[in-house]
This record gives sequence, C-alpha cells and structure tokens, in this order.
Amino acid sequence: MALIWLDGELRDADSARVSVFDHGLTVGDGVFETLKTQDGRAFALSRHLDRLAASAAGLGLPAPDGDEVRRACRAVLDAVPLPLGRLRITYTGGFSPLGSDRGDAAPTLVVAHAETPRRPDTTAVITVPWTRNERGALAGLKTTSYAENVIALARARQEAASEALFANTAGQLCEGTGTNVFVVLDGELHTPPLSAGCLAGITRALVVEWTGARETELPMDCLRDAEEIFLTSSTRDVQAVRRVDGRELPDAPGPVTAKALRVFQERSAADIDP
Repeated sequence: MALIWLDGELRDADSARVSVFDHGLTVGDGVFETLKTQDGRAFALSRHLDRLAASAAGLGLPAPDGDEVRRACRAVLDAVPLPLGRLRITYTGGFSPLGSDRGDAAPTLVVAHAETPRRPDTTAVITVPWTRNERGALAGLKTTSYAENVIALARARQEAASEALFANTAGQLCEGTGTNVFVVLDGELHTPPLSAGCLAGITRALVVEWTGARETELPMDCLRDAEEIFLTSSTRDVQAVRRVDGRELPDAPGPVTAKALRVFQERSAADIDP
C-alpha cells in the first residue's frame, strides 16, 4: 500500500486528507518540485530544494524547513522503493479562508512517490497560441497553478505529441508545459534565457553547465530552421524531438543532441547530487 508524507508523518495514501480549505486547492497557492528517482535515490535533491525555497519566497510563503523536507523524502523513498520513480514535493499556503487572503495556519507539506515509465528516445511536440508572461508575478516560479499547462498538454495529446511549446509575450521561444527546450542552429546549441520567462529547470541548468550551451533570445520561427531540437526535464533527462508541428526531423537524435545526452548520462551517473 502506498505511503505519503503529510504534515510531519507517513500516512496511508488512501486515507490521507488535506483540508478542502487548503489554499493550494482553492486558489493554487503553492509550489512544488518533481525529482527523478532511481533505486531509492533522488537525483539533484539539493538543487530542487533550493528551487523549492526560491519559489516559496516568490509567492511569499514561509520558507520550507529543508531538513524536514529531506527527512520526508527519505521516509517516502524507503517506504515506496522503486527502480525508476517520480518524487513529488508539494508545499502550499495551508488552511486559509475562501478567497485570495491567506490564513495564519502553517503551510501544508506533502511528499509522494510513484513509478514512472522510461521515456522514449524521441518525441513529437507542437506549438500553441497561448503565451507565457515573462513579466508576470509567477514568471520563473514552479507553482501549483498549472491549469494553462493542462490545457496546452491536452492540445498536444490531441495532435499525437507529448509536449506543447509556448512563446512569451514578446514572441520569443520560452518553454514547454513541463520542459525546457534547446535548439541547434548552425551547429551551435542554444536555449532561451531565464529572462524569457521560462522555468529555471534543474536539468536545463546542468546541460548548460556541462555542454556550454548558449542562452540566447530566440524567435519562435527558430523551430522551423533548427537542425536539432531537444527537451529537458527531471523525468525526460535529454529527449530528442523528431517532429515539431508539421515539420519532421528524421535524423533525430542528431549529433549535438546525442552528445548532450551522453554527457548528461555520464555526469549524472557519477554524482547523484551535482
């Protein structure tokens, strides 16, 4: 039976309860992290906890107790051992009155672990007409306000794709619903800068550090001209794109993508918490 960590202890997932007045439920006032796990070990935990704290600060939530979150992760991983999993840390505004005002209750902390399939080597993506607001209050924060990602991902599924890519309000390439995007132009590897409004992805940061990819403001039509395109995320690592909208990239993964994947696999295998 699955166990989760909820507010200080392991609980049976079937009977654990969060208040219907929790601000994460009523208004999406919360932040979260998703980590890849292998054989009971979470990858890049320190970086994820740093981003969790940054996202909480961006929402004005009290700082999460890093030691408690680590204990919670360890307890859940020990209770739910999996060869390949997805560890989800959720931290919300807690019990609050209806509406946007917060109450005085402590935040809610939930940590859960579930099995995840191995991702295919290549995938298809689409672009969507909706935009990211690079100057909005939530820009760059990993919050639980994910409804527009749900809508965009549903559109992608309708078109036999696994991801949808957004422009920002300036018409620049930004990110996917749960991924960062890299493109190869004239043999050089590029990814949108954080100023474009994309999330500061953990895998994105490691790929930039380990490959020397350039952070570049990119027009959306770069997807039409790119020799290679790949996605990064905690559960995808580096995944080549074989189709974007109606454009096929038949040789995916290309040489730059293949090298990035190889470097990421080697470096991540050598250090579980880089």
